[in-house]
Parts: sequence; structure tokens; C-alpha cells
Amino acid sequence: MKKIWRQAGAALLIAAMCAGTAGCAKKEEQVVIYSNADDEAVEAMKSALDGNGFQGKYLFQTFGTSELGGKILAEGTNLEADMITMSSYYIDSAQAQNQMFQDLTFDQKTLKAYPAYYTPITAQEGAIIVNTGLMESEQLPMPVSIKDLADPVYEGQISVTDISSSSTAWLLIQAIISAYGEDEGGQVLSGIFKNAGPHIESSGSGPIKKVRAGEVAIGFGLRHQAVADKAAGLPIDFVDPEEGNFSLTESVAVLDKGDKTNPLAMEMAQCIIEKGRSQLLKTYPLPVYEGETADGTAMSLYPKEFPEPLTVDLLKQHTDFSNSCR
Repeated sequence: MKKIWRQAGAALLIAAMCAGTAGCAKKEEQVVIYSNADDEAVEAMKSALDGNGFQGKYLFQTFGTSELGGKILAEGTNLEADMITMSSYYIDSAQAQNQMFQDLTFDQKTLKAYPAYYTPITAQEGAIIVNTGLMESEQLPMPVSIKDLADPVYEGQISVTDISSSSTAWLLIQAIISAYGEDEGGQVLSGIFKNAGPHIESSGSGPIKKVRAGEVAIGFGLRHQAVADKAAGLPIDFVDPEEGNFSLTESVAVLDKGDKTNPLAMEMAQCIIEKGRSQLLKTYPLPVYEGETADGTAMSLYPKEFPEPLTVDLLKQHTDFSNSCR
């Protein structure tokens, strides 16, 4: 009888050890993903992962851009995440400061060259957005440039974002500084802020929401949102400003934690790009990879890039410039 109990006890101990080992294995398989992406992009990425064998093997957590940017700069490889999707300029700055990302091990086949340690998940451009009904009822002239938005004729009819809280505003600031420099550009931006009055938003989608609701006639925001609204039959149109359609990318990167690096993270990054882009393109229609196409409305008239590399330091300079114009 004692022998039987000893055998039973040993069996229970082995079972417990196996359960513990299985639990540890399961924990190791969990890839922690931090992201600043909006809901549509998050759903597209989750759909790609869940549909290709990774369901239940990751934890997805979203943050605001500045919050996540602060975390990756401050924590480096101590960040809990195994993989991030984030504004590319933050990834560049974090890599320069912390050397925290692995080179990607899969082919990206991007239309433009990007660093080896990240590849874009989306590209987003800025544009002027208008409520066609309100433009007509208020007898407002159609703007053709960002500089036009400083015209007093638009006072109370403009909505823009605050660069301190939304990177969408950086698309506006880049266009102004690139076209006019900081002296004349400061006058332009001050005029826009004066016309906007209380309609300076903290969210990148704030201006288009106010334009949709008819609270203002004109906003500056993300071009693809206006394209989608117009296609859906809303009284929304968009203007590609003469100063240029500047763009920002959000990218995927895998943390390099040495022996603690989760190998599944690289597989998931590859899955998001190879299996998720088709769904992402439905919301963010700018082609980024070879073989991707977009219809005419998805392609802006004046695509431009800022002459300096986009970094967190440059963002701070442009934030100071913007705040000085308030």
C-alpha cells in the first residue's frame, strides 16, 4: 500500500511539474505587442494573426503615440513588449538611442528603402478636408493651399490638430515650414490658429469629425479619411494643398532582448506584413510594397517628403515652432 501511495505521489508530482512546464512554455509563447495604431489597423493586424495560426499566442496593447514613444525611449530593451507597431520616426530615434531592435529576417519588398530594423504597416498623408454643403451655404471660396487657410474669410470655419498631442498636425507643420520657412510660415500658422479659434483638436480625427458634423467648413487631417467619406456619399471633399501632401508611416519592429528574445515575434511581424496588408489597404490605400495598387483618388497630387530626416528631436523643434504661433 505504501508503495502504491509513493507511486501515486510521484505521479502527481510529475503531473504538477509537467503542468508547470506547460504553463511556462505557454507564457514564453505569448508575444506582447505594443502599438499606437488606430482601431482599423489593430483589427486588420489581429485578423491576420488569428487567421494564420497565432490566435491566443499574443497580447495586444494600444497607447497614444507620445505615451508609447516615451516608453520606448526611456525603457529600451527593458520594454515589456516583444514587438511594436509605431510611428517610424520614433522607432528611428529609439534605435539610435538604445539599439533595441533586431534586423528583420524576412524580405519586405518596399517601394522605397527603409532601415533593416523596421518595415511600414501603413502610410498616411495629410490634406485639406471640406464640407461641401457648408462651403456652399456660407459662400466660402475653395482653398487651394494651406496658406489660404490663414485668410480671415475663414475665421471660425477652420479645424486643425495640436502637434503636442497628435502627429497629424506634424503633416501640416512640415508642409508650412518646407514651403515658407519659419518666418513667413509662422505668420501663416498664426493666421490658421486665429481662424481655428476653439477648434484646435487634440485628436487627429478631431478636424474631420467637426467637418462631418458641420461645425466647421474646413479641416486639415488625414487624406484617406476624407477619400473614404466622399466615396460613402457624405458631403465631404478634399483638396491636395499646393505646399504638398506630406506623409508619415507607422511600422513594425521586433525587440532584440538577446537570449530573452521571443522568436515568435519575428514570425508575427512577417505575418502582419504578408497577410495583413490586403486588409490594411482598404483603410490606408497608399501603396507601400511592390505589387500594391491604388485607384486614382488614393493617390495625392503633390506627394512630398520633408528635406530633413524625421526624428523626435525634429518633432520637438516643430512643436516649439507651433506653440510659438498660438
